[in-house]
Amino acid sequence: MLQNLLTPRVFIAATRQNDGKTTTSLGLLAALQQRYGRVGYIKPVGQRFVEIDEQKIDEDAVIMDRVFRLNCPLVDMSPIAVEPDFTRKYLQSSNLEALVKRIHKAFDRVAWEKDFVLCEGTGHAGVGSVFDLSNANVAKLLNAKVVIVTRGGIGQPIDETVMNHALFKQEGVQVIGVIINKVLPEKLDYITEFAQRGLKRKGLELLGVVPYQPILSRPTLGAIADELEAEVLVGKTPLTQIVNQVVIGAMGAERAKTLLKPNVVMIVPADREDILNAATEQMKASRQPIAGLILSDDIKPTTSMLKQLRELPCPVIITGKDSYHAASVVHDLIVKTRPDDIQKIQLIQEIISKNVNLNRILNAL
Repeated sequence: MLQNLLTPRVFIAATRQNDGKTTTSLGLLAALQQRYGRVGYIKPVGQRFVEIDEQKIDEDAVIMDRVFRLNCPLVDMSPIAVEPDFTRKYLQSSNLEALVKRIHKAFDRVAWEKDFVLCEGTGHAGVGSVFDLSNANVAKLLNAKVVIVTRGGIGQPIDETVMNHALFKQEGVQVIGVIINKVLPEKLDYITEFAQRGLKRKGLELLGVVPYQPILSRPTLGAIADELEAEVLVGKTPLTQIVNQVVIGAMGAERAKTLLKPNVVMIVPADREDILNAATEQMKASRQPIAGLILSDDIKPTTSMLKQLRELPCPVIITGKDSYHAASVVHDLIVKTRPDDIQKIQLIQEIISKNVNLNRILNAL
């Protein structure tokens, strides 16, 4: 049974995946830390995890820990990681009581000596229902009120919010209000006015409208390298360059030169030495490094070419995937904020602080 019923808490939910829960949580945690000092964080049920000290820890918990130094045990910030066979095992032999106990104990430890705890859900209100731990169930278990994050617009976001609200209401969980994320800046005032009207008719309060920031949807070279299972061949700088465009080196050398601009990544096999020579010449001449080069097909460069690549002002990574497969992987990449995305994290904190009414959230608690 949950022991800590006193520490203020809020549960960040969404109408679907990738609507901006983590972005909102990053911004709110920064604001809460300034307000309270000692803040805890928990993502009770996580679906994307990494292994740390043989423990499966949700990626978002890792980000929060590294950015805010919350002084909470990582294993408690991420008590349940949904592995590929998690659902099958649960349906074979239900162990809900054990899972609930794990969440309760984790929350009590995270909240120990804290002035506030931010809880982050995963996906929409019903995600996790198959193993009886939907976001609505978990918010109820944590005795937490909810903020719903949805995507820019009026009609569809309100429709989806009402549907999610119904599931929280069914579990007896109060929804404080709604944050609309990824709104085109030129539509900010329009959507604020009419979304507020529409939500009010449904008994919901608009807590903020966050403008769309293209940079947050663009991957870093490090994120691309991880997705491609690539290794750094050349370059000592961190792979934090933000990538605006990916180009496949399948053209003539002169044409390639015109495409080599800042924030561009070029994917090219190492045996296309004509393009690699053009790239080195272009960067030396313009003194404007691109974001990076990705050598495809696991083809190693010759000794002389490797010497040239070492002189480049940008990182060079190598992957076993062919050029078109690598480009497809990058195109389909779901961009998640990473702990070393300092520029993005600072921007997130600024826009959430400016566009979300923290006082309304705290007053509702």
